[in-house]
Amino acid sequence: MRQLVIQLARFGDLVQTRRLLLTLAAEGEVHLCLDESLAGLASILYPFTTLHPVAAHGTALATLPRAEQTARLLGINIPAFHELGTHDFERVYNLNFSPLSFRVASLFDPGKVRGHVWDSGQEVVGQWARLAMRWSAMRRIGVNIADFWAWHHASPIAPEAVNPPAQGRGGGLGVVLAGRESRRSLPPRELAGLVAGLLDVRPKIAGITLLGSAAEGAAARQLLRELPARRAARVKNLCGMTDLPGLVTVVEGLDLLLTPDTGTMHLAAALGVPVLATFLSSAWCFETGPYGLGHQVLQSVTDCLPCLESAPCEVGVRCLRPFADATLTRFLATGKPAHLPEGLLAMESAFDELGLTFRPLAGVDDHDALRRQFRIFLSRHLGAGKNWTAPVVRELVERLYAEHDWVVPEPESSASRLLCSVADDIYI
Repeated sequence: MRQLVIQLARFGDLVQTRRLLLTLAAEGEVHLCLDESLAGLASILYPFTTLHPVAAHGTALATLPRAEQTARLLGINIPAFHELGTHDFERVYNLNFSPLSFRVASLFDPGKVRGHVWDSGQEVVGQWARLAMRWSAMRRIGVNIADFWAWHHASPIAPEAVNPPAQGRGGGLGVVLAGRESRRSLPPRELAGLVAGLLDVRPKIAGITLLGSAAEGAAARQLLRELPARRAARVKNLCGMTDLPGLVTVVEGLDLLLTPDTGTMHLAAALGVPVLATFLSSAWCFETGPYGLGHQVLQSVTDCLPCLESAPCEVGVRCLRPFADATLTRFLATGKPAHLPEGLLAMESAFDELGLTFRPLAGVDDHDALRRQFRIFLSRHLGAGKNWTAPVVRELVERLYAEHDWVVPEPESSASRLLCSVADDIYI
């Protein structure tokens, strides 16, 4: 069987496609269409795939005059599209809702495309993706995006088969300074306090490696000023000094990675390196947390979260305040729930029938019960769970199902075959 995955999003999204790609690899030949800037990383993470690079983001073209940008864009993409069109793929998984992704999908028979389909000049969103758009209004009970992409397939591999269990490698503490969205990252002062606290409770960690792009250079220098001198002396600053293959080499040797929600976080999880992730602002661990066992998350849970990063914060980024609380270091040392600052959840990664989830170690998760019901609901919808005796939550069925879903079901979809039976529990 020959299958294609169209994944034209960025670094972290490429890593989070791992469960789907490994699922397809067990069935035969796998092809991957991706942005050209990520081809080197993909060749390391997914050596079993045939790569089809295209110019999707344009980051490599930004310094060229506009006329040269257009010429280079066409020079890359037209041959790539021609090559893709010569293959007879049995199935195509188009994962992104973007103009370019739809145009790539248009090269293929729409009956073979899953996800986002181009059909008779129309952009058509598949049933599973439509369902996700409905539950996106309830983000606190969301699903990890790696599992969402994987469940475009009727029977993805078990979640524990995706990434290795995390264990330290002896290379010290890695610290990622920032991600693409600034409010998701800890400022240098708060980050320095967390780094110093971690080193106090883990004295065997040998050194500190700062990771990030060249744009984080100023933040790295400020972090060094905020750290105690004896800690700063152990820092190696690699901001702006590693390409993606070089980043793999550094990350795979670490004892622990301290990071916001970043592509480097997902890379560490894929390599089996333990992650301690800080989630605040628009970042929500149930949607994009590190995949695999052995990872922990400090999730801010102020009532305005998760927010939209593009909208201004009118409450002074109050989700950041728990990370500045001195008792956080005490919690890291003792693990006692009483020492966790108010407004934080300490979570550990876990698996269920659906995929990755997080269980609270400390703090109060007000949405835990509803999230469990939601995951049972989705497991039944997909035919993945063992929860057929659990009562159906009427509110979830009414909010997430539309009449069109069972009037015009998608072919060859386990979700479509089971959808009516779930609805029958409510209406019959």
